[in-house]
Amino acid sequence: MSLHGKRKEIYKYEAPWTVYAMNWSVRPDKRFRLALGSFVEEYNNKVQLVGLEEESSEFVCRNTFDHPYPTTKIMWIPDTKGVYPDLLATSGDYLRIWRVGNDTETRLECLLNNNKNSDFCAPLTSFDWNEVDPNLLGTSSIDTTCTIWGLETGQVLGRVNLVSGHVKTQLIAHDKEVVILDVRVPCTPVARLNNHRACVNGIAWAPHSSCHICTAADDHQALIWDIQQMPRAIEDPILAYTAEGEINNVQWASTQPDWIAICYNNCLEILRV
Repeated sequence: MSLHGKRKEIYKYEAPWTVYAMNWSVRPDKRFRLALGSFVEEYNNKVQLVGLEEESSEFVCRNTFDHPYPTTKIMWIPDTKGVYPDLLATSGDYLRIWRVGNDTETRLECLLNNNKNSDFCAPLTSFDWNEVDPNLLGTSSIDTTCTIWGLETGQVLGRVNLVSGHVKTQLIAHDKEVVILDVRVPCTPVARLNNHRACVNGIAWAPHSSCHICTAADDHQALIWDIQQMPRAIEDPILAYTAEGEINNVQWASTQPDWIAICYNNCLEILRV
């Protein structure tokens, strides 16, 4: 019986440590595979690759490998057709690219470091992988620089220094409130989402709709909003889910828009929406 035949609404996985970073695989043959990163306050941390078994409808750990420091972000290569090697990127002290073989073996493909002439390492706060050209990745650093990398050569292709350390975006999570901006007129918010009662930790746009967004917070709530009525006030979410702990992260599956993943404490849950 297939997963969709059983119509289960929630699947849960418990890791042996607090989960922080996570990401969905987008390969067509790995529809329910996610990567999870530990948050342990010491040098030795872990990354796990987990998958949902069709027969048992349970998550199982396929592979665990060591990672220096907690991962600030994890991302699978944006390869929806499965034509590139099965790669996984992580950020922390450096940007690392890992090659995955049959889910059970993972080896370090390359380490991208733009501080080779210095003993100082400015930790990376985040990164993104170019969906049009998977050879390109961009990283953001705690030292307020953004760097563009070429994966094939491992070379820096460009670097930007941010004077204020801030970038104008369409979404800003400020404590308990989420502010939505029109980047053409960034000084005036077009909407404010303020139903959370504790710090907002994660935001995810719907991959199939420009009018839907999911927010997650320390109040245990994951809320889905319909913002198509902007600039009229948006008072309440259209869906709400209460987890058993403070939600650290939320990811909307880009190739499976019916599914959202959240993590809290040592748990991963995927929710059908």
